[in-house]
Amino acid sequence: MAARSKAGLGYVAPTEGNGNTCIIDKGDTGTEESHRYYLARRTISEMLRDRGCVIADYEITRSLSEFRLVFGDQPDPDHLRICVPLSSRHSKMILVIFCGPGEINKAKATHILLNITNKDSLHQIILVLQGKMNHFAQTVFKGSEVKLEIFQITELFVNITKHVAIPKHEILTGEEKEQILKKYELTDNQIPYIRVDDAIARYYGLEKKQVVKVTYNSEITGSFVTYRCVI
Repeated sequence: MAARSKAGLGYVAPTEGNGNTCIIDKGDTGTEESHRYYLARRTISEMLRDRGCVIADYEITRSLSEFRLVFGDQPDPDHLRICVPLSSRHSKMILVIFCGPGEINKAKATHILLNITNKDSLHQIILVLQGKMNHFAQTVFKGSEVKLEIFQITELFVNITKHVAIPKHEILTGEEKEQILKKYELTDNQIPYIRVDDAIARYYGLEKKQVVKVTYNSEITGSFVTYRCVI
């Protein structure tokens, strides 16, 4: 029997005949589906907090077993939704919608948008997909008045900002950006760039022309600060 990956987490199933099993296989008797949702929802919660949203601590510290007690071993994606306010504007919310397996077509996209309430208070919608989204569904979402971001669930199994190789990123306010430009006598296009579709830029929800302060601190490079402009 060939080895297979569980939730993209390095899980290896036991090979037939050799009697070997992985530690995760022994310790985790729940479903792979619930494990995937658990990891993705935890990373989304961390992401929202890093974007300045009000997130309860338990959404981040909750264990896998606690998650299963709340949402079950076969979680209903609709019950996994998160809707939280921005700490700077409590009247504006970010809504996270977890989509079930299968392709998102025009009918499903239309259904998702029609079933969103209080759209006037929404600052942003984040969709977490398990399958593909076809062209017709993309057209439906592009017509939405609310800003929409899309992540595949596999992108959320780990928080990339916690990787040891990733430097610290801090988003500058408009005023802080102008101070940096003035201090170094620069324009936007003279600052080293980061692409808007870069994984870090997507994590923080950065938009074009925003500037981030990047702090490196390692034994090899030493400690230094640089800036990146989103393009």
